[in-house]
Amino acid sequence: MGTSTSDIPPRPPSSLSPSRASDFMRCPLLYRLRVIDKLPEKPSEAATRGTVVHAVLERLFDSPAVERTADRARSMVPGEWEKLLAARPELAQLFEVADGPGLTRWLESAEQLVDRWFTLEDPTRLEPAERELYVETVLDSGLTLRGYVDRLDVAPSGDLRVVDYKTGKAPRPEYAGEALFQMKFYALVLWRLRGVVPRRLQLVYLGSGDVIMYDPSEADLLSVERKLLALWDAIREATTTGEWLPRRTKLCGWCDHQAVCPEFGGTPPPYPLPLPGPAPSGDDMI
Repeated sequence: MGTSTSDIPPRPPSSLSPSRASDFMRCPLLYRLRVIDKLPEKPSEAATRGTVVHAVLERLFDSPAVERTADRARSMVPGEWEKLLAARPELAQLFEVADGPGLTRWLESAEQLVDRWFTLEDPTRLEPAERELYVETVLDSGLTLRGYVDRLDVAPSGDLRVVDYKTGKAPRPEYAGEALFQMKFYALVLWRLRGVVPRRLQLVYLGSGDVIMYDPSEADLLSVERKLLALWDAIREATTTGEWLPRRTKLCGWCDHQAVCPEFGGTPPPYPLPLPGPAPSGDDMI
């Protein structure tokens, strides 16, 4: 007798992004629910605001340096929201709930984040080499690393500065590791692609007005590569065995999947799932 597709586990992933790697480190079950089960998640005001602010900070550099003013950047916020809403109409529900902020107040909060950026960096003195740069490299092991870099600055000397905008507040030092891991991930990919270790990694926290800088070394990036390979092995093992263990943390309160999480009395969907088509593409790993 043939084997039912429902008895065949999904093929192990062949790629990782910083967000999916962080998901697995935070909670293997969360990784499964997002990447394999593809359970829907409700849009959030904070994440949507972050998307709009990132779009403004990216597209402001389309203008000549003298026109990169705070007034101009603030004026771009409503337009970028309208573009996002046209692409994702479901986001309109964010401002129809009784306990949510009104659209006007929400747009003002996005404008305040844009304003704060001008206290941290001077865009009239910056000429980014790349914005929203998609990077991808394949390690010798066969693992593909991929992601999007918010901004890449290149000095006349050839030194690289990797910049990432965060619309939240800077974490306390004991919780800063996850954000730095993301930046080291990008640095590793750029090193493999260009043969140059980025000189500086820079996190710009618009929610609190902090800028965190870190200068990586080859040893740092080799350590990150080893960690990613170990993660990849663990993900492949979980894909084969179906043992996606939940891990309860303080972040569980923001998770959309409590109803199917054993830590909250839920039951995950049956595993393995039927495979109606090919394995998740690389884009699904981002």
